[in-house]
Amino acid sequence: MIYLELFWEFFKIGLFSIGGGLATLPFLYKLAETHPHWLTAAQIGDMVAISESTPGPIGINMATFAGYQAAGYPGGLIATLGEVAPSVIIIIIIARFLSNFDKNPKVENAFYALRPVVVGLITFAGLKLLQIVVYGEGVLNGRAMIAFAILVVGVLKFKKVHPLVWIGLGAVGGIFLNLGG
Repeated sequence: MIYLELFWEFFKIGLFSIGGGLATLPFLYKLAETHPHWLTAAQIGDMVAISESTPGPIGINMATFAGYQAAGYPGGLIATLGEVAPSVIIIIIIARFLSNFDKNPKVENAFYALRPVVVGLITFAGLKLLQIVVYGEGVLNGRAMIAFAILVVGVLKFKKVHPLVWIGLGAVGGIFLNLGG
């Protein structure tokens, strides 16, 4: 029964999280509330950090992790299949009828209207991650707030620095923040 539940939950996430991996985060946070034994909000934050610094889409990495947490290797596989199934189905349908959709003004308007929704989902995800990092265990983490502020200012000031440099600096900063107590 858990396999069917895993597939269904991640099928819904894959179906409704339009806009990429970060758009899956609001759905994953809701899933963490309803199924805390699959994954927690703190684990989502950790997985975002790992997923952003490793190959592969965030949604698939998160589905695999949560499925594995819930039901081992088969659970990871089934949750991942549930996550990707809607995209595969939609792509097959669109590919079949692409010539009919290509220049349709209604389809163009629908995609135009989806842009702010995607921005809203990603903004929510970012704010939720910030809350976990800065106020994770119910206590305000001043060091994390300072590190975040430095990172934001650094990224805004040095826009041409390669993302791997920021990832490396974040990893080193995280190590030093945790060493300090």
